[in-house]
Amino acid sequence: MVQEIRPDLFLIEVPLPNSPLKSLNAYVVRSDQRNLVIDTGLNRTECYDALTAGLKALDVDLNRTDFFITHLHADHFGLVSRLKTDTSRVFFNRPDAEIIEMRGGWEPMFQAAARNGFPERLLRSALEQHPGYKFGSEWVPELKLLNDGDRVEVGDYHFQCVQTPGHTVGHTCLYEPDKKLFVAGDHILIDITPNIQCWSDTEDPLARYMESLDRVYALDIELVLPGHRRLIDDSRARITALKEHHEKRCAEIMAILDGAEMNAYAVAARMSWDIRCDSWEDFPVAQKWFATGEAIAHLRYLEGQGNIQHLKQDGFSTFKSSSN
Repeated sequence: MVQEIRPDLFLIEVPLPNSPLKSLNAYVVRSDQRNLVIDTGLNRTECYDALTAGLKALDVDLNRTDFFITHLHADHFGLVSRLKTDTSRVFFNRPDAEIIEMRGGWEPMFQAAARNGFPERLLRSALEQHPGYKFGSEWVPELKLLNDGDRVEVGDYHFQCVQTPGHTVGHTCLYEPDKKLFVAGDHILIDITPNIQCWSDTEDPLARYMESLDRVYALDIELVLPGHRRLIDDSRARITALKEHHEKRCAEIMAILDGAEMNAYAVAARMSWDIRCDSWEDFPVAQKWFATGEAIAHLRYLEGQGNIQHLKQDGFSTFKSSSN
């Protein structure tokens, strides 16, 4: 599906088979000189066929097209290596690029998951079912790294980079102040909440995410172009709802930990999730992975606020309320 949003600004809906996200919103800015594609989809045939068909319908010449990727996740980054040409520039953020360049691959996340109670017998299966592992980019093209505040000019559109860490460490959105448009990637979504995961004992991604929401709240925005689902015409109401969601999550975790000490995997098993399963044991292993990562993010946030204690013994982590 191709939808015109504004003059020379289009949305191409890219299917994400077997994903609760359903589809990716790839945006295309068309101009007489250079075109810009914002986010691409997973590196799989269904995504490639849909995106290239949409680009063909818009008469977009890939030899005159650049790419802006909001963040490193495969449903946004995965196809860019198949689409770029020798003349294409691929705009990306520096913090996420540094993660891609780090040696070790998935191993640090494996180790963090094990420390937080994720059963080792499920770790390999979790990796094999993870879309980022199955449908990631074939190779990483040369990236033109942009910083917060840098500009991306395409025809009549004059975008500013707004770095919004949280969903990833370097997640970057595009803001067009004259047209009051905000290309949000996975920073702000409607109907669903961006997944904030943590696989670190030192980072606090949820705190960074809440700060990023406050920063975007201050911008004059008429229309949000998210990475998934419907466009959003009231950014501040949605930001308020997202912050309330995470506050409720934190309250739920505090209730779970009331008088108890447990690891993140056990906390995740007791949290409420919008998934059609009768019990935690019925969750697909990939969803257990995402849920555990989100539980850790909220536990780290509560730890940073002094509400809970993080206990480490024999290489394993548990948490308990500071008032216990």
